[in-house]
Amino acid sequence: MRWLAILILSTGLAHAEGEPAGAFDYYVLSLSWSPTWCALNDPGNQTAQCAENAGYGWILHGLWPQYEQGWPSYCPSVEQNPLPSQTKGMADIMGSAGLAWHQWKKHGKCTGLSASDYYALARRAYESVNRPEIFRKLTDPVKLPAAVVEEAFLQANPDWRPDMLTITCKSGRIQEARLCLTRELEPRLCGEDVVRDCQRRDALMAPLN
Repeated sequence: MRWLAILILSTGLAHAEGEPAGAFDYYVLSLSWSPTWCALNDPGNQTAQCAENAGYGWILHGLWPQYEQGWPSYCPSVEQNPLPSQTKGMADIMGSAGLAWHQWKKHGKCTGLSASDYYALARRAYESVNRPEIFRKLTDPVKLPAAVVEEAFLQANPDWRPDMLTITCKSGRIQEARLCLTRELEPRLCGEDVVRDCQRRDALMAPLN
């Protein structure tokens, strides 16, 4: 029973809600491959992000405060919610104002920053990453090892190490690249709960819409 209790407590650390804003250790910058998101969430291409010739590749999913183990979410905050113009202003790198709003509500409040400062920091983190151009040149869907995607990011960002980055898959597709950053946005080692690379050798990667 003692070990069961410890296990329950330790798994509970993986995802907290309502933790104090500003109390975290580092960031995870999550970049989504937009064609994967569209294929799984908007196969009819009804949203602007997934429209024909929209041209979205690696988009900003979010900048997430992280503990050395686990992460906070939905933190209470005294900061005002963003204006519609602020969320709309993030659509160029996030695909939609709706995602920008959701990221503020779930993760941004936990930074302790104002909405404008959080969005500015997220944009700065996104723009600091050299996103491999080779994937934008795809003309047909390809199946490839997820490790190839990681290697492409490492070659494009020679200051990174493999344990600073993880590639995730969903439904057999390349889903996201997640980079661990200090609070000053310098690349750093990921916590053990973040370094969980997709092991697929046949992950599907679709070309841009």
